[in-house]
Amino acid sequence: MKQDTEVSNYCKFDSQLLTSFTSSLYVAGLVASFFASWLTKSRGRKPSILLGGAAFLAGAALGGAASNIYMLIFGRVLLGVGVGFANQAVPLYLSEMAPPRYRVLAANLINFGTEKIRSGYGWRISLSMAAVPAAILTVGAIFLPETPSSLIQLTNDKDRARRLLQRVRGTSEVQSELADLIEASELSKSIDHNPFRKILEVNYRPQLVMAVAIPFFQQVTGINVIAFYAPLLFRTIGTFLSMVIVDRVGRRPLFLFGGVLMLVSQVLVGAIMAAELGDHGGIGKGYAVAVIVLIGFYVAGFGVSWGPLGWLVPSEIFSLEIRSAGQSIVVAVSFLFTFVVAQTFLSMLCHLKAGIFFFFGGWVVVMTVFVYLLLPETKGLPIEKMGDVWREHWFWNRVVVVGGPGVGEHLPAKFGEGGSQSSVVDL
Repeated sequence: MKQDTEVSNYCKFDSQLLTSFTSSLYVAGLVASFFASWLTKSRGRKPSILLGGAAFLAGAALGGAASNIYMLIFGRVLLGVGVGFANQAVPLYLSEMAPPRYRVLAANLINFGTEKIRSGYGWRISLSMAAVPAAILTVGAIFLPETPSSLIQLTNDKDRARRLLQRVRGTSEVQSELADLIEASELSKSIDHNPFRKILEVNYRPQLVMAVAIPFFQQVTGINVIAFYAPLLFRTIGTFLSMVIVDRVGRRPLFLFGGVLMLVSQVLVGAIMAAELGDHGGIGKGYAVAVIVLIGFYVAGFGVSWGPLGWLVPSEIFSLEIRSAGQSIVVAVSFLFTFVVAQTFLSMLCHLKAGIFFFFGGWVVVMTVFVYLLLPETKGLPIEKMGDVWREHWFWNRVVVVGGPGVGEHLPAKFGEGGSQSSVVDL
């Protein structure tokens, strides 16, 4: 790439071998997510986290010791298996352990540092460093308790679940939450079903739509376009900001704010690139600074909205009987479209050039409108009562059946009798 001065600025990285190395992780993660769904439901959240961490450790070791491209790709496959299991179990674990009122920079720095190693083994260090978060995940999971929801579902040990709730919440007043967990578990056990078949029923149509749409939109935001040029710093800052304010301002406002900020930034970056950057040479210093600033705004917008919320919201909208299947679909759709974008992005960049920013900007418009029209607010609602929000939504109340499984089972009797139409917030 450095020696070939005839290649367009937009086509220097257009290599299918390069993209295959990257995207093999996502294919493996997609397949693994379905096995992880069964394990998470039948054995609990903790075993899935442990298995995911172990596979990630093996993939990091194989990648660091690789002597040919096949070992590299197989190492990436193991990493994908690890990510598939972790993405299935960790969001469920966190959403079930966190109370209703409370609901990543190193990689780029490592790559930047190891690239400077003159002896040529820096890439081994970079790949092997994946073992660090994997080790933290695996060792940490050994000491983690199972979630109260999973304990009730797997062992029906209500006393143990109550003690765990008291320890996690820091209070002895947990009877109401425990009762909701027991009720949800009994409802789940009373229904003889395959969770993947169950989630296709009309009463779960809103959750199924969100399970497919949110991870799809998350991958077509164009974050991979921006990440091609920008460090992860701005994204990390945005993610921490989201953690602080998400339960104060709500999910929908953050989605909408992030969408507008990303759209404006993308359009302006695309306009500058189209006007100033040709196939060869560069752009002026002033324009370069403007692009960097706009990229910072874009990644911060993603970090405060679609980055973390793309995982948070799907993890908290599923009722217990479809939770493992729903999260599996979220992970699978995310991996599928991450693979599609990763495999086609460099070729798209080569052919569309600056137009790629406008292409992804169009998707940002679509997904922002989708959230505005179809995603209800879930701020402050316990997971056990999340099904109630669909009954109050202007569109989804035409689809769901009041009192049907997964929707309305926690509503007061007056809702089933066609009485008060007060909002979920009033409840």
